[in-house]
Parts: sequence; structure tokens; C-alpha cells
Amino acid sequence: MSIRSLLVFIACSVLAACADDGAVPVAAEQAGRDPDVADMATPPAQKAPIRLYVFDCGRVSFESVAGFGLAETDTASREVAVPCYIIDHPEGQLLWDAGLPSALANQGQWVRRGDGFEVHLTTTLAHQLQAMDLGFGLDSLEYVAFSHIHWDHVGAANDITSGEWLVQKGDYAGVVDAVNNPVPAVELALLEGMKDRPTRVLEGDHDVFGDGRVRIIAAYGHTPGHQVLYVELADTGPVVLSGDLYHFRVSRTQRVVPPFNVDKVQTLQAMTRVEALVAETGSDLWIQHDLARFEGQTRAPGFYQ
Repeated sequence: MSIRSLLVFIACSVLAACADDGAVPVAAEQAGRDPDVADMATPPAQKAPIRLYVFDCGRVSFESVAGFGLAETDTASREVAVPCYIIDHPEGQLLWDAGLPSALANQGQWVRRGDGFEVHLTTTLAHQLQAMDLGFGLDSLEYVAFSHIHWDHVGAANDITSGEWLVQKGDYAGVVDAVNNPVPAVELALLEGMKDRPTRVLEGDHDVFGDGRVRIIAAYGHTPGHQVLYVELADTGPVVLSGDLYHFRVSRTQRVVPPFNVDKVQTLQAMTRVEALVAETGSDLWIQHDLARFEGQTRAPGFYQ
């Protein structure tokens, strides 16, 4: 027997012995496939994409930024954006923040809202959704969450007729027991409808859809239940929606805590925690009130994915 024939004989004998011992995958053997190829792990199915829609839910103009703990020379910005967001997940939609009060849309261009500032709302969120026909609306949401309960973040709350309200315990107490838990800049009438919504009271972080791609992150201090939102987008990359953790870019670089925040220490801790998340995940932090960023963003019916 030649050396070549001997090697072939030995190889065939080894394979036969392996088959007798059951080492060759049965499914691969029956299918006539290469066992080594059959043993390779099947790549997991690609997750269905998430879409992030940005809506224009108003503007606020200030005569001074001193109320935010800033010097007048710290920033030239005197106008801020008030956006709303809808995260369209394969398991449903989450509304994040609800902008200025819907009634302002019927009061002209700019309305003096308080001492030293004016507000402007062109079109209500409900009307925008109806006009765009995106396949969902305020009557078909799976979840509703506000970064916090200040009047400029819950303005369309009473227009919402669907969805489970995801709210931190501190802010929830400020709505249902305001006498014992007062929170500055809250207008309870704007949240009256939320009391009828199914509600999940949170005490920390929460994975909204259970797959880690849309997560509420507790960031207390601005209000007792302030929170930010982490959204993992396949093409855009991860983003963090800031709520009012910061109002201006300089607020972030200088870690400025506005004097009207309910807890300065908690605010600073929240800043540290969120910035650690941003660094760990490589997220882009969107300062929601940053008008320059907002004006450069794609707005609905366009989206980020």
C-alpha cells in the first residue's frame, strides 16, 4: 500500500469511528453538509430598526439668562427650542415630552407668559400627527414619559388618550399629592388627563421595551423625578435626550445648576451619572432646549434611525 493510500485509509477510519461515537452532528450528516460548517453559530436575526421622530412643540424667549445661574456674557442665546419626540419601536411608540401648552397655538405669534419671557407655539402636536399621517397618534401610543413635569414639557398631556405613563416617584407625588409635594413651575391643570392613564411609577432606571435600546435613566434634581432618555439607533448611533439636565451648552461645560432646581446636589450627581453613560456608550447628548441644534435637525415626518 502506498503512503498516500495509507493516509486516506487512516483518515476514513478516524471519521468512521467519530460517527460511531456520535461526534459528527447528526443534522449535518443527514443533510450531507460539512460538519464543521454546520457547527458554526448562526448569526442572530437583525433587530427591527427604531425610528426617532423630532417635533416642533414651541419656542421660549428670555430677556435674561440670569435665572439659569448664568452671567449674561456666558451665552448669546436668549431663545430656546421646545421639542417633542416619538420613539417608534417594533413593540409600539413612546412619546417623550409634550412641549408647550396646546392652547398657546391659538393665541398668536408670541405670548408673554411671565416676567421676562415669551412663548410661541405654531401648531399643536396632535395636529402635526394628524397632518403627517405617520401611522400613529396620541390615541395609539404604547407609552408616555416626560423628562419632568414642568409646564413646558407636558403641554400636550391632556390631548393624550392612550399609553401607559412612565413617571418617577418624585414627580408622580408632585402631581397626585401636590399639597404635600409641591414642585415649582408645575401647572397641575396640564396634567389632569394623565391621572386617568394607566401608570407605572418608577424608582430608578427603566428598560422601556425590554431589549435595552430605549431606556429611561433617573436623573433627579431639576425636579424630584427628573429623567433622561437613552435611545440606541442603528444608523445614527446612540443618543441621550437631556430633558432639562442642561438648558444651554455652557450649562453643560460649566456644570451650572439653575437656582430653581429642587436639589443642587442631586443635580450634580445626575450630571456625573449621565455623562458617564454618554462616555461608556459613545452617545451623542442632545440638549433638548438647544435651539441651534434643533434648527439643524431632521424633523418629522423625517426621522433618525
